[in-house]
Amino acid sequence: MFDVCIVGGGMVGSACAVGLAQLGLSVALVERYMPKPFAAEQAPDLRVSAISYSSERFFQELGIWPHVENMRLCPYKRLSVWEKPDARTDFNCADIGVSHLGHIVENRVIQLASHQRLDSLANVSCFWQQAIKSIELKPSVKVTLDNDQLIEAKVLIGADGVNSLVRTCANIGVQGWNYSQQALGINIKINAPQQDITWQQFTPQGPVAFLPLYGQHGALVWYNHPAKIQQLKNLSRAQLKQQIVQHFPAELMDFEILDFASFPITRMHANHYVKDNVVLVGDAAHSINPLAGQGVNLGFKDVQALLGVFAKNLKQLQSVTQLHSKHLTWLAEYQQSRRRDNLLMMSAMDALYLTFGNELGPLQVLRNTGLFLANRAGPIKAKVMKYAMGL
Repeated sequence: MFDVCIVGGGMVGSACAVGLAQLGLSVALVERYMPKPFAAEQAPDLRVSAISYSSERFFQELGIWPHVENMRLCPYKRLSVWEKPDARTDFNCADIGVSHLGHIVENRVIQLASHQRLDSLANVSCFWQQAIKSIELKPSVKVTLDNDQLIEAKVLIGADGVNSLVRTCANIGVQGWNYSQQALGINIKINAPQQDITWQQFTPQGPVAFLPLYGQHGALVWYNHPAKIQQLKNLSRAQLKQQIVQHFPAELMDFEILDFASFPITRMHANHYVKDNVVLVGDAAHSINPLAGQGVNLGFKDVQALLGVFAKNLKQLQSVTQLHSKHLTWLAEYQQSRRRDNLLMMSAMDALYLTFGNELGPLQVLRNTGLFLANRAGPIKAKVMKYAMGL
């Protein structure tokens, strides 16, 4: 019997497996879909994440970050946000004495780096490319795979995304909705050296954003109504480039389009993160509007909080073998630590979404004045930067 079974070997689930193994627990990790192996000559993936300074430090503690660095990533040192060009807020890592604000990394690179770290941990058993046939939760966790292999564990962790099977089997309800926008992700190659700035401009139809990637690569994100996104997807690359040049700010330098795809934007929040011996982390527990790029970083904060709860309570046991379902009331500490904070962040992103989507004249003046003043509010601006970095 394993101490913990984690369903979902994506970025969050794999990091959780590494952390629990480092605490001395025996871990089973189940993942059905495996990422394509990395090769340096591959074009960048469409799914990328802005990894905060705090998440990077966490990866260093887990021994994952060196594997990321051995593949590819892009540090960003500056961040700009504006609606009108004369009222913008600019953040620079030099203002708070750090080398960078964060990194833009392909999701697959983070996942592969975590899997490489898992290969060095003897107390983790990985069940790759395995679908789940059934999950039983009482009296103990029993996960049956499609090949009829049985995994028994004392704790079950759902890190299996928005449509979590673990959450469904535990009868944990959710609240949420689909937003009236979608996002078009566009990979580009710029005719300039690697950039160190990520920026976002708000428009009445939704934000447009640029994220720097490794080398001369970059990513654009275009938020708009589903009908508009579908129209853009139907264009040729030359036609799409014309639309981008027309609707994106002058900061965007000359480029060529490599690939593009659309993604839905949803809000989802589980009613509970913990139920008996079942725990939810990452997108299985919450899905947030991606305006501020905090989504996966919230998932890593979940993992950090859960590891802290495990570490604290394992010290009170005489040995790991005493970890048993009847002793797991302390898992509720994790929910108390994370659910409120995630809800606050979700609500803040919704307020931002609604504020910048409103075309009322007085509100436009108010928010642009706010951005203008924020750029000149030295100590407050520094605190905002540090909060966004997780410091």
